[in-house]
Amino acid sequence: MPETSTGPALSAPIDAARERLRELIRDLAVVRGHVVLSSGAEADHYVDLRRITLHHEAAPLVGRVMLDLLQREGLVPGVEAVGGLTLGADPVATSILHASAADEAIDPLDAFVVRKANKAHGLQRRIEGPDVTGRRVIAVEDTSTTGGSVLTACEALTEAGAEIAAVAVIVHRSDASREAVEAAGYRYLSAYDLSELEI
Repeated sequence: MPETSTGPALSAPIDAARERLRELIRDLAVVRGHVVLSSGAEADHYVDLRRITLHHEAAPLVGRVMLDLLQREGLVPGVEAVGGLTLGADPVATSILHASAADEAIDPLDAFVVRKANKAHGLQRRIEGPDVTGRRVIAVEDTSTTGGSVLTACEALTEAGAEIAAVAVIVHRSDASREAVEAAGYRYLSAYDLSELEI
């Protein structure tokens, strides 16, 4: 019987959690067949990570694996919040928030949501959630082809006065994305590479 989010998957060693998430991504998120990506590029497969970030078992594992990535890269402790451009980044950030709150060895991380445009009413905020001004943050995304979405988030975060420590994605899909992020002056991190998904 497979482990569930309420079972041993979350208390298992991080290597076991990472392997289980890799299996779930491979089995649930990889869609084979001709697709046109948001960048306009064509591909013979698509990695639909919302099937993972919104899945009952996988989402908690996303939080664990991404938090572990940030810890191994020396960003946690030190970073205070995670988030990115709505919609793809939202469940990633929330999963990391919950994983950090469950880890008594570190200070919990906040999450934030970057709107695609300023809200036209109320407080007219572009970044929702706890204020990011003067805080060290990670811009997250589920995956990226060109870097466009996460760099849009980085632009808004810079305008809001946040310090961007890195960009982090679940699956590294494209060297073009890494190159764009690094050319903009940001560190680029990923939990998995496409080669690990047996595509």
